[in-house]
Amino acid sequence: MNTEGLQSSRLEEIFAKVDANEDLTKEDALELLSINNQSADFYTLIQKANELSRKEFGQRGYVFAQIGLNSAPCTGNCKFCSLGKDNFVAEEKSEKSLEEILQQARWIVEEKADALFLMTTADYSIEKFLQIAKEVKKLLPEDMMFIANIGDFNEDTAVRLKEAGFTGVYHIVRMNEGIDTDLPVEKRIATLDALKNAGLELIYCVEPIGPEHTYGQIADEMLRARAYDVNVMACMKRVGVPGTPLYEKGEITDLELTKIAAAARLVTRPKKSMNVHEPKAMALIAGVNQLYAEVGMNPRDVNAETGNGRGFSIQNVKDMLAQAEYVTRA
Repeated sequence: MNTEGLQSSRLEEIFAKVDANEDLTKEDALELLSINNQSADFYTLIQKANELSRKEFGQRGYVFAQIGLNSAPCTGNCKFCSLGKDNFVAEEKSEKSLEEILQQARWIVEEKADALFLMTTADYSIEKFLQIAKEVKKLLPEDMMFIANIGDFNEDTAVRLKEAGFTGVYHIVRMNEGIDTDLPVEKRIATLDALKNAGLELIYCVEPIGPEHTYGQIADEMLRARAYDVNVMACMKRVGVPGTPLYEKGEITDLELTKIAAAARLVTRPKKSMNVHEPKAMALIAGVNQLYAEVGMNPRDVNAETGNGRGFSIQNVKDMLAQAEYVTRA
């Protein structure tokens, strides 16, 4: 995915636009993404992204925690996911009880996370989800973000999510949506519009990025996030799950992901935080100031309890942020 480094004058021109708070163009994004990872320009880019985050975010680091509520074959049928209906490779079908969810939510609150995400497969009952959410909300501090990560929905459901106590929704147009998934791009965009119209905050991510995706595709999702005026932005590489159709396509490197995150920081200009997923220490010098901890099911894991698998604990994440001299919630 690499080309030769940019000429220093072009890079300076792009950085001058950043300093002047001017929106970068798709051409600018493509030039940043095309920087050779072994060039001096690579380090100039990550330094600029780091500088921007330290200036705008101070030393504040954020810990977001997610509970996966269920493990079941999903009609979204994503070819990279352990839960796709045609490639279900998770170790078991399972669903957390309300008491299990509340117990994990209490732990997340006690560990001083900044946000709690509830994640389900696309087919999970919205009625059940809303009832669970209302009980979870009772446990949360007023200033804690409460985020839904569910399937597509209309504006009526968006309003009900807000009434249940959610402050925002994690929702995206994925890489190769409608090709590597059974979900039409138009349906994903309709959900983005519904949640914004209902007054819910959008949490966005460029994901899941694989070696076959073009810089044009990646840049388009950065610009889509900016168009929705996101405060919280992320980039995630695709994790190869054995047994899924895209496993053989491989993964991008952590270095490549770090560059993409740095470019996204400059292009998207999130107002609160920049994330990379899964947590990568090197990205914390490239403008990233927020990481995720996970419990329950994880679509990048076959373990029904990702806390025993790929998932990072809240303390793991806090320790990583502290090593980068970010200060988390006390």
